[in-house]
Amino acid sequence: MKDYALELSAKKSGYDAKLNIMREYIQAYALRVMHDAGVFRSTAFLGGTALRFLYELPRYSEDLDFSIAKPTEIAFSELMKKLKQEYAQAGYTVAVTYKEAKTVQSAFIKFSGLLYEAGISPLKRQNFSIKIEIDTNPPQGAGLETRLVNKYFPVSFLSYDLPSLFAGKIHALLSRKFTKGRDFFDLGWYLSRWKGLAPNFVLLENALKQTGWEGEIPREGNWRGFLSNVARQADWKKVTQDVERFLENPQDLNVMTQENILRLLE
Repeated sequence: MKDYALELSAKKSGYDAKLNIMREYIQAYALRVMHDAGVFRSTAFLGGTALRFLYELPRYSEDLDFSIAKPTEIAFSELMKKLKQEYAQAGYTVAVTYKEAKTVQSAFIKFSGLLYEAGISPLKRQNFSIKIEIDTNPPQGAGLETRLVNKYFPVSFLSYDLPSLFAGKIHALLSRKFTKGRDFFDLGWYLSRWKGLAPNFVLLENALKQTGWEGEIPREGNWRGFLSNVARQADWKKVTQDVERFLENPQDLNVMTQENILRLLE
């Protein structure tokens, strides 16, 4: 399995392209292991990587994000041990560090020597990692659905439905304390691909309140205005710097501009 990750990377040119495709394959392997362990019977896939796998978002993503949707008996520590074992059997030199917190369980799966073997880094000891987070106390109101996806490996996912995923992105845009260009790119992608899409307002309200939002709550008649304000105030140089290294097609930056996103929000 490691040989295929290296093969995928070798077919790309440039640091970012090589790293992105290799990371994505390694993420897919984690998702397959989690599926086989029964994780997706109770845990929903969400976030940027979910958009990539489920809806072909044209940018790569760094983290694997999930929320507990139903009671589960799968211990996070045991799942991490399983992932470490499976990666080791697939030929990777791997270490796993994790925090089994009450609210957000998180882990880093670190791969030693892989960047050097892929020709991405000249340093033999440079580590490469993927991050996994599971929210055990997510805001209520998400719509759920099950989707079968065959991206490197066939996996049946429990995931948030599209309006709920969109609500999560809007929550990030409104509540994040720093500029994350990927949020704005994703917003433009949502609005241009699904012109009539509206967020899950129940989930959005609950998410905002859970993170301490004290202002007016976005509703059906005004949510676009909230996002327009955020887009106008953003440092678009930082937006570009953040997102450009994750794009499949760098020319997309010429389309997902501040002007065009504001136009889509009208």
